[in-house]
Amino acid sequence: MYDVKEWRHAFKLDPDKPISDKDLEKICESGTDAIIVGGTDNVTLENVLHLMSRIRRYTVPCVLEVSNLESLTPGFDLYFIPSVLNTEEIQWLSGLHHQAIKEYGELMDWDEVLVEGYCILNSDCKAAQLTKAITSLDDEDVIAYARMAEKMFQMPIFYMEYSGNYGDPKLVEKVSGQLSNTILFYGGGIQTVQQAKEMKQFADCIIVGNVVYENLKEALKTVHVLP
Repeated sequence: MYDVKEWRHAFKLDPDKPISDKDLEKICESGTDAIIVGGTDNVTLENVLHLMSRIRRYTVPCVLEVSNLESLTPGFDLYFIPSVLNTEEIQWLSGLHHQAIKEYGELMDWDEVLVEGYCILNSDCKAAQLTKAITSLDDEDVIAYARMAEKMFQMPIFYMEYSGNYGDPKLVEKVSGQLSNTILFYGGGIQTVQQAKEMKQFADCIIVGNVVYENLKEALKTVHVLP
């Protein structure tokens, strides 16, 4: 069993985006703590299986962040289940989750399943638009969601998702100060080593995504930086 509490860095790869075998090898052998497979558009079973089979050549933990039931498949080390705390639509908080458990509950290994309390903070990103996330939040709103994730719902992960935009380190610091058992993930807009260092000061684990496809050399440098 993998101890997510020990993770400090993960790459998120989009099954809808092409990546060469050479570049994938560099990512999987980089020393990152995990590879998360997840996205918003065209997350099909075929795309997910293809990417998983390529990552499986390496020893790095391979995680599926479940975004729809159609792409749910065995073979991953862990399954992250996003529950969007600031959504206007119940299906993204618990509706799809209920449907998944109704259909697959007897088959699920609950030791491999971790719920992520998602707080989507970039109004322009596809995830916010898809889930109808309420993104006009002040600091106290976000802190309240973090407390809900830990104290009310006892979620193992609280994920501050800026999805393409670089977030507010001061807010990440404030949220970090409120969490004692729930792990803080930060994802969004990390393009440089300096940004990785800045967010690593406060987040338990930083998630690096888009820069993999834009500047792989810089992305790889984010793995071992110290805050």
